[in-house]
Amino acid sequence: MHFDSTTSRQLAGALLVLLVAVAVAFAIVPLWLIRPWVSQTPEGLALADQVRRGAPLGTALTLAAGLGLTVWLWRGGRWWRRAMLLLAVVVLTAAVWRARENPAMFEQMFVPLGTPRFAPASEADWVAPGEPVLAVERNGDAVAYPVRQVAYHHIVQDVVGGVPVAATY
Repeated sequence: MHFDSTTSRQLAGALLVLLVAVAVAFAIVPLWLIRPWVSQTPEGLALADQVRRGAPLGTALTLAAGLGLTVWLWRGGRWWRRAMLLLAVVVLTAAVWRARENPAMFEQMFVPLGTPRFAPASEADWVAPGEPVLAVERNGDAVAYPVRQVAYHHIVQDVVGGVPVAATY
């Protein structure tokens, strides 16, 4: 089978688009599977971890291949094709950078509650009657943390009855 120059360039362009999609997937798949506001499955967490671990090498390989294709496609390309090539290189480079930031990104997804409000149960109007809470009692002191908030922020650090506690959900 013989490919002419136009067909080869089209295939190279399609491959570059595929490489960009793969690089973006390395960043998006773990974020999609590990979201603080939905339930997660053990399989989903395992897949997210595998993708996250493979992302640095995977995105570096997509960038290297993408740069090679870009150099080959650059010659003879019109201005708008060259602009698309540059955009592809920018996205591939951003994916490489983001893949190395992934561990911090997961920590950033679960933002600690900056200014927690504490109030007696009778004054806690932001907690609906019957809403599930995590309750802690120490040395005669009792507190309750709404599961809805703890599920998003994942941890509450507090002192209850003079004892430091960390409540998590």
